[in-house]
Amino acid sequence: MTLDAQPTPRTDGRSTFPSIAEYAFLSDCETNALVAPSGAIEWLCLPRPDSPSVFSAILDRGAGMFRVGPHGARVPVARRYLPGTLILETTWQTSTGWLVVRDAMVMGPWHNLDERSQTHRRTPTDHDAEHVLLRTVKCVSGTVDLEVVCSPKPDYARGEPDWDYLDDGYSSVIAQMGGKNPDLRLSSSLRFGLEGQRAQARTRMSEGETHFVALAWSPLPAPTSWDEAIDKMWRTEQFWRDWITQGSFPDHPWRIFLQRSALTLKGLTYAPSGALLAAATTSLPETPGGERNWDYRYAWIRDSTFALWGLYTLGLDREANDFFAFIQDACHDNKQLQIMYGVGGEERLTEQALTHLSGYEGARPVRIGNAAYNQRQHDVWGAVLDSVYLHTRNREQLPEALWPVLKRQVEEAAKHWHLPDRGIWEVRGEPQHFTSSKLMCWVALDRGARLARLYDEPDFAEQWQKLADEIHADICTKGVDDRGVFTQRYGDDALDASLLLVPLLRFLPPDDERVRATVLAIADELTEEGLVLRYRTEETDDGLQGEEGTFTICSFWLVSALCEIGEIDRARTLCERLLSFASSLNLYAEEIDPRTGRHLGNFPQAFTHLALINAVMHVIRAEEEPTDHRSFRTPRGS
Repeated sequence: MTLDAQPTPRTDGRSTFPSIAEYAFLSDCETNALVAPSGAIEWLCLPRPDSPSVFSAILDRGAGMFRVGPHGARVPVARRYLPGTLILETTWQTSTGWLVVRDAMVMGPWHNLDERSQTHRRTPTDHDAEHVLLRTVKCVSGTVDLEVVCSPKPDYARGEPDWDYLDDGYSSVIAQMGGKNPDLRLSSSLRFGLEGQRAQARTRMSEGETHFVALAWSPLPAPTSWDEAIDKMWRTEQFWRDWITQGSFPDHPWRIFLQRSALTLKGLTYAPSGALLAAATTSLPETPGGERNWDYRYAWIRDSTFALWGLYTLGLDREANDFFAFIQDACHDNKQLQIMYGVGGEERLTEQALTHLSGYEGARPVRIGNAAYNQRQHDVWGAVLDSVYLHTRNREQLPEALWPVLKRQVEEAAKHWHLPDRGIWEVRGEPQHFTSSKLMCWVALDRGARLARLYDEPDFAEQWQKLADEIHADICTKGVDDRGVFTQRYGDDALDASLLLVPLLRFLPPDDERVRATVLAIADELTEEGLVLRYRTEETDDGLQGEEGTFTICSFWLVSALCEIGEIDRARTLCERLLSFASSLNLYAEEIDPRTGRHLGNFPQAFTHLALINAVMHVIRAEEEPTDHRSFRTPRGS
């Protein structure tokens, strides 16, 4: 199979790929899509977010896309989300008129009424995904030539669709995808022509005229008229606004960033299992043109603590509880806990390279799967135990079924804390005695002891607390340099942004001189243009070549840590700067180039938005109550 012909290289020096930050994010909480400014869907995986893609132009310009927009115009005059939703509105101006396109992945009423869902394991809600990508178009002034081009490339562009008409007319067509992906049904108020491997439609619209295009991938009915399309769009709008209204958001100028982050996190959940994806994409490069390209369409246990911090803090208890239920599922049958899982709880995430794809701006390899799933990383037990602790604090009781799970994870931490591992950053070099891994093992023992007291198990509490104290002393002896700064690994002076977690996880009080020294050393010495690196690549054996950008997660951690040590003005200034780097739609990738503001890495990144929530709430609360340094609190009135 040969991909579509590549676009002619630009003569103005600009890339044929949109900037990562220019993509918009759509979701129905079962799958998601990225929309380029041109109006093209350039990333969509079906039927799950970690399934093979059907549109992959974000990774190769000839690998499939689905565009709705004006002929001859590729740059819109405005894009926004309808407030409080994940509905994208794009406004176009041509030489003859104005056009408005709205895109959404449709949400409707719960539809598994006659038989139970084959995928859902969480408690059913009032709403469910309808597995329809809906695009409505209205000409609001003059006349505009509209074009629709749907060119799917199944199985990461390794297959070809087989198009046909569904009836005697032109308005409904089907692309048979060959088994790796579900068949796609395209319906519209327009007339389609089938041209090779694509379906196309075109028309001249006048002021007041409307059209719709719907792409469906399940037996659920797609709209067949404008009125039905508008009704489904309205229902989807109401779903998102009803959901965001359940949250507790401060009346503050940064509220919009909190709400957009919350909506993004909701969109990155996989509702049937409660899993939270690390990001919607694979292989968007951390280094332009480099090899640091990973598949993030999975659920990391590590994210759990930060997810519960953020979701509980904003009053979004249901999503927090569903994610916690996913973690509990992962721990069932007394299995060895992995650091990450497929969104359905799958344990094997075999990594492979897709050599036929050029990669985003030539960054190779393009990877699917993630070999880190079978790495030994000792922070995983602490993440689970802190999650149990937060969950229990929120509910004011420890669920009976959790005790065996809790006990197993504490025992694993106790057994392995003194051994080297790959660390929080999943390095592919040799295992080391990473300080942050020891820190998270301390968290496992400390939270385990607290929970054992709550569960009325004083013997376990005493035993675990004793070991927690031993780990604490070991870290303070071997993980601190001559300056009193916590370092990346035992016996080395290299800095690591993960040590910003020392005050956030309550390892030491924020007024401890070692905490202050560590936070300020990272702020002054592990930054580029004021933004935080994970570590210096020349000081760390991560098994890879090349540099990487500043990690936005770490920069937001620094905001929180500065608040903890009382550096409120410095924290506010850094937070303002980080918020200024948000995309035009207030989304974040994994990294930011501090010199250009360019977003790098997979997009949108859940961990970044989780860290944003924690940082913004730290600053807001520090402004309100400067002496209160708690990093996690439930909302007032909850």
